[in-house]
Amino acid sequence: MKTYSFTREERLKSRKLIETLFREGKAFSVFPYRVIYMPVNPPVNKYPVQAGFSVSTRKFPHAVDRNRVKRLTRECWRLQKQTFYDVLQQRSLQLAVFFIYTDKKIAPYTTLHSKISVILKRLENEIAKGDQSL
Repeated sequence: MKTYSFTREERLKSRKLIETLFREGKAFSVFPYRVIYMPVNPPVNKYPVQAGFSVSTRKFPHAVDRNRVKRLTRECWRLQKQTFYDVLQQRSLQLAVFFIYTDKKIAPYTTLHSKISVILKRLENEIAKGDQSL
């Protein structure tokens, strides 16, 4: 049975890990997101991905708007992450992923949902490339 939850252990909260991710991680853009990711060694917890979400204060000066964008993004991630988790568990990998929202307007939920699915497919391809080079 699939669980559609986003628990505390799945959230990227470690300051050290976030700093390392921004310093050493790889990045790509799928508008309206900039995605930074990095494999985590040794594994930190039982979940294959720790995810973080951010929205610029400069582009959204009101906290209400920033929180709305983060809430929508987390919901899209929560509903679509399971297939990505399965791929990572088969390869026994663990990732840290950070989503940065870059648009100046709040996109509709359907747009964000489709963009998160594109991001997940791109991450799967990046992981496959990384496995072939090993």
